[in-house]
Amino acid sequence: MSSSRFPLLRREEERDTEVTWQDQQRINEFSKLNARYERLDDEYKRQKEEDGYLDDLAMDIELLDDDEPVRYKIGDVFIKMALEDAQARVQEDKARISRRVSDLDAELGATQAKMDALKKTLYAKFGQAINLEKS
Repeated sequence: MSSSRFPLLRREEERDTEVTWQDQQRINEFSKLNARYERLDDEYKRQKEEDGYLDDLAMDIELLDDDEPVRYKIGDVFIKMALEDAQARVQEDKARISRRVSDLDAELGATQAKMDALKKTLYAKFGQAINLEKS
């Protein structure tokens, strides 16, 4: 009945309100959504950081000579490519990451909305006997 982040029901107040099977399902769903939210948030932060790195890279590439080959990292390998090709690759990568950040933002919003709806239902029934806030 508890997640790793916070206890859901306080022991001393558990006995005051009966926890039905449906209530337990809601508590379990909230816990799953909370774990999903944490994973999505971590991924969102990583993607935003990568987007910042690509911004810096785009500025650095602009300072290079046109005839100087650029070493561009793809996976674990560096590949030499023409400056124009590297600039195009950076723009493609930025567009891909921007789409991913947008998708993650939408998923975070939808997950938070579901969690808020469950919180409202659970707090209405259990009041102070349940803790759904992060500590």
